[in-house]
Amino acid sequence: MKLYIVRHGQAASSDVDPARGLTEEGRAEAQKVAEFLRPLKIVVGCVWHSGKLRAAQTAEILSEAVTVKEGVGAHAGLGPNDKVSPIRDQIESAGQDVMIVGHLPFVGRLAALLLTGSDSACPIAFKEVGIVCLDHPTQDHWQIEWMIVPELILLKGEML
Repeated sequence: MKLYIVRHGQAASSDVDPARGLTEEGRAEAQKVAEFLRPLKIVVGCVWHSGKLRAAQTAEILSEAVTVKEGVGAHAGLGPNDKVSPIRDQIESAGQDVMIVGHLPFVGRLAALLLTGSDSACPIAFKEVGIVCLDHPTQDHWQIEWMIVPELILLKGEML
């Protein structure tokens, strides 16, 4: 079972956009990551997001580059300060690969809980539209399979 944990893209300030949707740069970075994901032919059962506009927009962009069996939608318990253990339990009982698009500090605490058993550790520095792919090869533990951030992706025609 695989879990793809994603931090949402760059959001507008609440002064500019009270709903805090993605900025032009946030959309561009999400699209860049989506283009990177497309040839990987990732299949997930579902894509969960927090329901906040910036997470929903990021989830929609990324879901266009992966195969989603059951859909993309808001999922309770993915807010920035929500408890991570209930979501851990839901992921493990889902029985299928899942992509979660959320916020700091939640995504960091979720990864920490899965990797170390404690949500207070900070083993991963999540960047905007950064994705961590975790694998659950045994009942006992999760492990990092790969991680990507937009800054590391060069698309065709781009130069360092």
